[in-house]
Amino acid sequence: MRFFNLHTHTHFCDGSDAPEAYVKAAIDLNLSTLGFSGHAPMPFENKYAIPAEKLSEYIDEIGRLKKKYQGQIKVLKSLEFDYIPGVTEDFEILTKKYQLDYTIGSVHLVGNQNTEQFWFTDGGSAIPYDEGLQKNYHGDIRLAVKAYYNQINQMILTQNPDIIGHLDKVKMHNQNRFFTEDEGWYQQEIDQTLDLIKSKGCIVEVNTRGLYKKRSDSLFPGVEVLKKIKSLHIPITISSDAHNPKELLLFISETISDLKNLGFNKVMNFDKEWVEIPLV
Repeated sequence: MRFFNLHTHTHFCDGSDAPEAYVKAAIDLNLSTLGFSGHAPMPFENKYAIPAEKLSEYIDEIGRLKKKYQGQIKVLKSLEFDYIPGVTEDFEILTKKYQLDYTIGSVHLVGNQNTEQFWFTDGGSAIPYDEGLQKNYHGDIRLAVKAYYNQINQMILTQNPDIIGHLDKVKMHNQNRFFTEDEGWYQQEIDQTLDLIKSKGCIVEVNTRGLYKKRSDSLFPGVEVLKKIKSLHIPITISSDAHNPKELLLFISETISDLKNLGFNKVMNFDKEWVEIPLV
């Protein structure tokens, strides 16, 4: 089985290298498909999204690589969209304008129009997570986590992305300090979100980045959530969320083994349309 990666960030956003470096690394690793999914531009200053003035250059470069490496590897053009109600524009606008192959929808910033009060749930440090929890939710982790999943639910209902990125990443900086994933209220949030994903036909990404960056002791989503996904027959794809060419296949083989042990026997890849790939 030739594997693939649909979640990749380059120097156009918060990745390390030019896109061609990733393509060359992917060919060396015998990947069948490499999907570029830079963070879509945001309507406020930030350090991780593609600047609006650089988006056309990003799109043109991916298009150039598609043609240059045709026959060696399939190069796909995508964006990872953040969803913030009342702040970010509809995913469909850029999807149609740039004829994206697929879309990834994610939540990194929890909040609404007040950009000074976002709860940042990602990043390499837990400090913004803890500070946002106190500042925005007065330390009420249930209120904060419910806001996170409510925002994901709104994204699913209003934007219907192809892939839901790192579904339960809100747990990353929690580290079992504020809640545990087996608590009833948390399981209820997960169940509601999975029901929506099922109803809208989205694909859940199994993301390995937390493991190889040593920021999480489990995949996004974790094993118990994956069991629910399996029982609901929700399709999955696997990605490393690479920000460096060396990260393209990190923890992928281990994840394939784990998924097979959970009863999964196929994942989704994109080849003009979504296709099932057997896990072997």
